Amino acid sequence: MKSITRALLTGLSILLPVLISVQIVVWLLVKIEQSLRPLLLFIIPDSWYLPGLAIVSFLAICVVVGTSIKMELLGFVWKLPGKILERIPVAKYVYSTLKDFFDLVGGKTFSDQSVVWVKLPDSDSHVMGIVTKRGDAENSQLADMIDDDHVAVYLPMSYQAGGYMLVLPEKDLEKVDIDPTDALRLIMSAGLGQKTG
Repeated sequence: MKSITRALLTGLSILLPVLISVQIVVWLLVKIEQSLRPLLLFIIPDSWYLPGLAIVSFLAICVVVGTSIKMELLGFVWKLPGKILERIPVAKYVYSTLKDFFDLVGGKTFSDQSVVWVKLPDSDSHVMGIVTKRGDAENSQLADMIDDDHVAVYLPMSYQAGGYMLVLPEKDLEKVDIDPTDALRLIMSAGLGQKTG
């Protein structure tokens, strides 16, 4: 019976991540298709429309936005909807949370940040974290609240999109030579993930 249970659990660990990932991707693609199809049909004749055209159009728009975001006028236009959402009370929290999460997972906010070991008090144990803000940073609400020699460290939790933020003196941290995005994946999989790079 133990061997059957072990085989079942092994099979689940192999198949479930694949099935769930495929389901999420399919759900997202269907939503994009359903949302953009009416807009495309407003622009092009019905006979020209092919299934999947909305998804291809969305990806093309993403490439255009991504390449033109650094242009002053276009960058302002692309960021305008987000700025409007940030001023609407309830939408502000939803938008900000989603944007921060996607920036975090995509490594965008980690471009100049570092991975560190945080030593637990009265223990030989330590936790891996990612420096998200330094006390001497400019134009930052958090940096204005902490000392210049302190840093904010994000401690992600394994197997969930959550974690803790600690503010610590930078001298008490030990740097780790690993890319922050790889560190995030490693922590979130509790170290059981595949090799990075």
